[in-house]
Amino acid sequence: MLFNHIKQNAFAKGIHIDRINGYVDHAHCLVFLKPTQTINDIVQLIKGESAHWFNQQANAPPSKLQWQSDYFAVSVSESAIPNVQQYIDNQEAHHQRKTFLQEYNAFLKYHGFSETN
Repeated sequence: MLFNHIKQNAFAKGIHIDRINGYVDHAHCLVFLKPTQTINDIVQLIKGESAHWFNQQANAPPSKLQWQSDYFAVSVSESAIPNVQQYIDNQEAHHQRKTFLQEYNAFLKYHGFSETN
């Protein structure tokens, strides 16, 4: 429900979300940016509007949806798009084997960045 809304709202605002999916503590989006769009603007629009919409639903849980203030974004080559699509589509199965934090830290280490706690 939430991911479908995000994708539809983004489309109405000229944002092309190719894929969106996630697990209990995070979401992944594959977004194709136009030259006039910035990652920050897209993320802020998606997070702000979706939290507001979700919290206004009649069946929303008593605790409000609040996205983290930060986000992580990377660009991918055109040849990697099918792999990214498959990764996003298979989030539930993927995170049965590895938590998001474990995966994130492995990604940072592999690419030479500092790990988080």
